[in-house]
Amino acid sequence: MNTPFDIDYKVALVTGANRGIGRAIAETFLNKGVRKVYLAVRDVDSVQDLEQQFADRVTPIHIDLSQPNSIAAAAANAQDVDIVVNNAGVLQNASPLQPESVEALNWQMDINVGGLLRIAQAFAPVLKANGGGAFVQLNSIASLRSFPAFATYAASKAAAYSLTQSLRHELAQQNTVVLSVHPGPIATDMANEAGFGEIAEPASLVAEGIIEALRKGEFHLFPDTMAKEMWQVYESFARQVIEAVDTE
Repeated sequence: MNTPFDIDYKVALVTGANRGIGRAIAETFLNKGVRKVYLAVRDVDSVQDLEQQFADRVTPIHIDLSQPNSIAAAAANAQDVDIVVNNAGVLQNASPLQPESVEALNWQMDINVGGLLRIAQAFAPVLKANGGGAFVQLNSIASLRSFPAFATYAASKAAAYSLTQSLRHELAQQNTVVLSVHPGPIATDMANEAGFGEIAEPASLVAEGIIEALRKGEFHLFPDTMAKEMWQVYESFARQVIEAVDTE
């Protein structure tokens, strides 16, 4: 178990905050007690409506997970951050035997895995300087179970989940808790692209689940119906193997 963490009056940074799950996280954080949110997006104009809605409680900031310089600059300009939510990611449908699968894998590994490492390396010192905090990584149920139509995406999320486990161990040494989030089909453009639009559930489930999981000191969050069903089967292994190794 992590140390319980409360979001009240904290400062958060959310990547991919202009739409989907990232936007829901930013809005829910602001409505549930967070003092300020850095809206980390590739195009700062894409969050103008959130600026108008929340005024001086939000700060747009440029981050492109494929551009290390943009992440370093953001970390230098967001020195008051207590919570980092690495939500941004990409999905490209590609089965293993398709000719384009290697290219798709490389792209998704660069953003979904390399981007995680770049964010963690840039913001870990910021969180440490502020006395610790929370690092939230958006993984997926696809990190545990591959789906043939988007196998390369699942592979990238499996790698991201593996790194999240290691980050939990390392960041604990600086009083920073880590949360690994594993949504199933959530009502976003990405879910539609993956063919799950008809069964997708609201992004608010993820956002509210993150707040509750942090308060309970959990490392894993499986927020929606499909995810919870998977957690029922996976929980025993996760508790006895994944979480136990990190707490030895």
